[in-house]
Amino acid sequence: MKKMMAAIVAVLCLVGFNSMAFADEMGKMKGEMKSEKGEMKDKMGDDMKGKKDEMKGKMGDEMKNKKGEMKGKMGEMGK
Repeated sequence: MKKMMAAIVAVLCLVGFNSMAFADEMGKMKGEMKSEKGEMKDKMGDDMKGKKDEMKGKMGDEMKNKKGEMKGKMGEMGK
């Protein structure tokens, strides 16, 4: 009976240590994932800002051209 109780206690101790190691490992993985997510977010943010500025420039040029065309057409109608 004592041997069986000692074996049960030993197994429970091993399970407890394994679960603590598992939790520690999960905590490390969570930290790594957060840092990778932050890096990706920074990279994507820079890319998106560049694209936004580029699109803004193109749209501004297109609007200026259309405005000039409309002015030309309106001037022709007044003659």
